[in-house]
Amino acid sequence: MTERYSGPIIDAHHHLWEPRRNFHPWLSGAETIPFRYGDYSAIKGNYLPEHYFTDAAGHDVVQTVYVETEWDPRDPLGETRYVHELARRHGVPNAMVAQAWLDAEDAAELLAAQAAFARVRSVRHKPGGPGSPEEVGSQRTLMSDDHWRQGYAELQRHGLHFDLQTPWWNLDEACRLARDFPAIQLILNHTGLPSDRRPEGLAAWRAALARLAEWPNVALKISGLGLAGQPWRAEDNAWIVREAIAVFGPERAMFASNFPVDRLCGSYATILGGFKRLVADLPITAQRQLFHDTAQRLYRPVADVIRLDPYLRTSA
Repeated sequence: MTERYSGPIIDAHHHLWEPRRNFHPWLSGAETIPFRYGDYSAIKGNYLPEHYFTDAAGHDVVQTVYVETEWDPRDPLGETRYVHELARRHGVPNAMVAQAWLDAEDAAELLAAQAAFARVRSVRHKPGGPGSPEEVGSQRTLMSDDHWRQGYAELQRHGLHFDLQTPWWNLDEACRLARDFPAIQLILNHTGLPSDRRPEGLAAWRAALARLAEWPNVALKISGLGLAGQPWRAEDNAWIVREAIAVFGPERAMFASNFPVDRLCGSYATILGGFKRLVADLPITAQRQLFHDTAQRLYRPVADVIRLDPYLRTSA
């Protein structure tokens, strides 16, 4: 017997932005950068709480987690102040993953400043590195850089987590990071980016994910599963979603929308509805962990009341 989840949702990964007001190197101009979903011009406009909740209509989103948006790297605290002002006006976001360049000379001071904000729970610094499995060995990511790791160690001082976005072929470096810093919670973003859907690619992705899951201080966001030029379909992602949950367990995994970025691949209803359909055979307690409880435990969202009148929300 299946029971599709209809309870409260904490969206563990989404973005908000106003690129014409706040400089984002990849969003604010006419130029584009190479992007895993291809042309992303459609998401270069404003995306604010009213747009998000219009997209999320029909799903009981009670709290959200904002993740840094590659805002102007010269002003990381500007993004944090901006997000807290949005939260003051709208009641969301309820938690934040802030920007921090861990190899910067002022990393320790920046982390202290970020941690002082009420909603900051984690930071993200994409570590770069090999662009394909074939390049592993000849290149390494920042996760193996001593200076970067000194910045990473500072997270423990402030009780901050680390959100890691890197492809699955770099996860052995993430294993060493989790091993060497067991007191720091590491949260892998976007399911480890399983873009290679050939059988051998998926087998290698699962094996890498399983090695990382051996470390108890690691959790997983199931999100970012779109493919360039293809509409998002639950059946295309079914095996990945189920294997990710089998590897980490629902107590260490959480669903997230990655909106508005994943809007390039499908609607909120298609993606979140697809996730609900794919796990409807799990116990309802496990479904609640995936959609709400794991995110609540890890991100400890501020319990504000969402102030947007649903009848006044505008379309994007």
